[in-house]
Amino acid sequence: MNRSDPVTAIYPGSFDPVTLGHEDIARRTLRVVDRVVVAVAETATHAKQPTFDLEERLAMLRDVFEDEPRIECVSFSGLLVEFAKERGASAVVRGLRAVSDFEYEFQMAQMNRELHPDLEFIFLTPDVQMAFLSASLVKEVARLGGDVSPFVSTPVLRRLVAHFRGER
Repeated sequence: MNRSDPVTAIYPGSFDPVTLGHEDIARRTLRVVDRVVVAVAETATHAKQPTFDLEERLAMLRDVFEDEPRIECVSFSGLLVEFAKERGASAVVRGLRAVSDFEYEFQMAQMNRELHPDLEFIFLTPDVQMAFLSASLVKEVARLGGDVSPFVSTPVLRRLVAHFRGER
């Protein structure tokens, strides 16, 4: 790769829903790459049942990042490394909140490096005010009627409230 070529990073995840922590990581990634592809996995790597379907998650992401033309939001299926090759990406970015995240992400990165040795892995820590934040916690608080407005953007908040009120 010629350094004059634009550098693209893939930011994969389930984004169920996208939180301010996810937004922070995607936007800060633009400090070190030219483009970020926020990639929603069609199939989860964990045995979790998603709250929002794939199209809803993509719609939320597109709403959240509509102000940033260097961030593209798409879905993918299959191996992350194959998707990265298709997109011409040279890096994958992941957020790390805790040591437990590191252990899992390190293992995944090592496997992916075996499958695609030219792919780099960038780990970013979230803003300190969001270090505890997870989509699972946001969903649980919203499900129980709590205020999650400090943790998600307005378009995401509207969808969460509607979902848990049964207004989908």
